[in-house]
Amino acid sequence: MGAKILYIEDNETNRLLVQRILMVEDYEVIEAADGPTGLEILKTVIPDLILMDMNLPDVDGYEMTRRIRSDSTYDHIPIIAMTANVMMGDREKTLHAGCDGYIPKPIDVDALPQQLEKFLKIER
Repeated sequence: MGAKILYIEDNETNRLLVQRILMVEDYEVIEAADGPTGLEILKTVIPDLILMDMNLPDVDGYEMTRRIRSDSTYDHIPIIAMTANVMMGDREKTLHAGCDGYIPKPIDVDALPQQLEKFLKIER
């Protein structure tokens, strides 16, 4: 099994699509449908990377990223924003919140594995 990725995303269709793409590439995908569930998962599982939807209900991805970044246990884990927020300044807003990268939606299914490899430091 390849790298372990926590995907925090409220949209089930998006979760299924990303899971299928990444499972083909031998990644283990752990899903959370909301931020609080993602935080609970982090108490027992340390992923190699976190994919964060920024438009989550209740607690948005910006706040989730700040909460994760406030705990030094997770400093080494890249957090990548996956978001439909693609207006000028949105990328910078995700980086300011603590994300290490930014992938706009709709995602490019062919490019996604290579985009993540940069953050996982995987060479294929």
